[in-house]
Amino acid sequence: MITRRQLVATTAASAAAATFAPLQVWGQRLKTTKIVVGFAPGGTTDLVSRRVADKFGGSFAETAIVDNRSGAGGQIACVTVKNAAPDGQTLLCTPYSCMVIYPFVYKKLGYDPVADFAPVGIAATTTQAMAVGPMVPVSVRSVPDYLEWVRANPQHTGYGSPAPGSTSHFLGALLGMEARLPLVQVPYRGAVPGIADLIAGQIPVMFTTTGDLLPHYKAGKVRLLATSAPRRTPFTPDVATFAEQGFANLSSEEWFGLYAPAHTPASVVKSANEAMRMALQDRTVIEALAGLGLVASASSPEEMAQSQRAQTERWGPLVKKIGFTAES
Repeated sequence: MITRRQLVATTAASAAAATFAPLQVWGQRLKTTKIVVGFAPGGTTDLVSRRVADKFGGSFAETAIVDNRSGAGGQIACVTVKNAAPDGQTLLCTPYSCMVIYPFVYKKLGYDPVADFAPVGIAATTTQAMAVGPMVPVSVRSVPDYLEWVRANPQHTGYGSPAPGSTSHFLGALLGMEARLPLVQVPYRGAVPGIADLIAGQIPVMFTTTGDLLPHYKAGKVRLLATSAPRRTPFTPDVATFAEQGFANLSSEEWFGLYAPAHTPASVVKSANEAMRMALQDRTVIEALAGLGLVASASSPEEMAQSQRAQTERWGPLVKKIGFTAES
């Protein structure tokens, strides 16, 4: 016997499969799709991927798994998906830095962010935050306060970032340029060790994603001086933005998105986008992402491509102005 729900699900899957050029059997979904992540398990990109993968069924695939290919700041995963068959069985989840910033940081990149990929959709957005620890006096409550403190204590010009060439790194550099202070990046391999040093009083300040800092902020271990959001976030409503404090150039929202290999049929991309949208409408997914300081976004492929172009046009001149390359 077949239930009405099973009949509806089977009919929907069959209709979707009929439009898929790579699917050879009428009415059959992909058995498995693999979401490749360029960072270690437990990181933000990995967690976004797993939340989407958990609900990525429907008309697209019976099973979605996350494949961590960490290394080279996410580049290994990008190359892996670039070289995969364009059949929907291999997708990439990545922060936009791999696509819009890396071309200006690395002289030799193993992929072309535009020619080698087909955008599927933005899955979630996040912001950066500037946090200080016990090394900085409690009287420092804003970005101008912090800059004044550094001017009076020039031995404390270092700032932590989760990686050289990251959005966090460049926001710290931009703040130093605007304030005409020689702020010096202290790069870490990820946010966790940097935040540990911040809490221990080994570094005065850290720039990283807001979600990385939220649990420590709520526990009173760090103080947030600003976020890079265009307006105050629901996660930190009492924290002023950089723009509110006179640093509009530091406004930035980073997104995490899904890509397919170039030449993936439009029908497959469309189905993957629809499955992603369904996943991101699930209340448990929305709440899980919110716990990480992320907002479920679910854009169209076209909106993602447009955002990628706009962010590339924005960050290219800024990275060149900062003068950082992977070899510097």
